Amino acid sequence: MKLISGNSNRALSEHISSYLGVPLTDCNLKRFSDNEIFVEIMENVRGEDVFFIQSTSYPCNDNLMELLIAIDALKRGSARRITAVIPYFGYSRQDRKTGGRTPISAKLVANLITAAGADRVLTLELHAGQIQGFFDIPVDNLTAAPVFVSNIKDKFPDQELCIVSPDVGGVFRARQFAKRLGADLAIIDKRREKAGISEVMNVIGEVDGKVCILVDDIVDSGGTLCNAALALESQGAKEVHAYAVHGVLSGSAVKRITSSTLKTLVITDSILATQEVKDAHNIEHVAISSLIGEAALRISEERSISELFK
Repeated sequence: MKLISGNSNRALSEHISSYLGVPLTDCNLKRFSDNEIFVEIMENVRGEDVFFIQSTSYPCNDNLMELLIAIDALKRGSARRITAVIPYFGYSRQDRKTGGRTPISAKLVANLITAAGADRVLTLELHAGQIQGFFDIPVDNLTAAPVFVSNIKDKFPDQELCIVSPDVGGVFRARQFAKRLGADLAIIDKRREKAGISEVMNVIGEVDGKVCILVDDIVDSGGTLCNAALALESQGAKEVHAYAVHGVLSGSAVKRITSSTLKTLVITDSILATQEVKDAHNIEHVAISSLIGEAALRISEERSISELFK
């Protein structure tokens, strides 16, 4: 197998490379003066099983184009199989029509990746599971649950825990966490007036005196988690922590998180952290490289991935 890194998260690619003991293939990624992207694979890939690692995080469109062009370069270089490793799948929140004359951008991106020449996709914690069906090629959607559950057990060994879903859509994820941890389950009932702004309405479940752990796939503006933390504390929660797979943290999100009542926000390194995120006193990181690396190895060796989560 060959590993190639895009520019979106070189550090994660290096950690995956270290886990697998496979060096990163040399790749020339540059921009022309008009900002057009150029990709040249500097080693022979003919007949090889190639994994191109690229999160389509900020700047989303640039990273997406880099991914597509790299896949095309590998296809024209006669790679035997091309796996697009996308730790964070951008546009995943646009998975359905939300009104008249609106796009389903996740489907469009799936079409672009397939048309570019990818043979399969390896990704982490899609915002909506049905996005797998948008592709006409195999998609392996990993879950960060094993990594998060291990971290929670280490941090809260003797605490009475309550796993909390920040909205109704995340109940399945929260229930899986609660089952693994033997913890209670609660749900935040909220109403979203418009994108990026949420209003907490009610807490469903018993949280009084418990350590509450909010679990979500994406934290962007941070408003939902911060509002949920206030609602939980008003219902008697002992303290509130949050676990989110993808730390988008756009705009003033970091400032909002650091000034909130959240004790900690734990995110993975699926998105390259900015210096502001690294400096935040209550934002922690857990590594996801071993999970992605092991999944890539199993794909290359034609072994089961689902066994990772049993």
